Amino acid sequence: MNLKRIFGAVLTILGIVGLIYAAVLFINKSGGAGDIKALFIYGAIGLLFFAAGISLIRTTKDES
Repeated sequence: MNLKRIFGAVLTILGIVGLIYAAVLFINKSGGAGDIKALFIYGAIGLLFFAAGISLIRTTKDES
């Protein structure tokens, strides 16, 4: 297996975890400014990791 594909899969999984954690924060928010800031940070980083991982997996060619 290609190292770039493995790294892309790891980034994708980290992105999914970040987006799920942001969703949990959104559901359980109490309205504080710290909650909104954490929600934005985890959501943005999760989205960035997810997009980078998917892009890395799609653009890496299989070479035997």
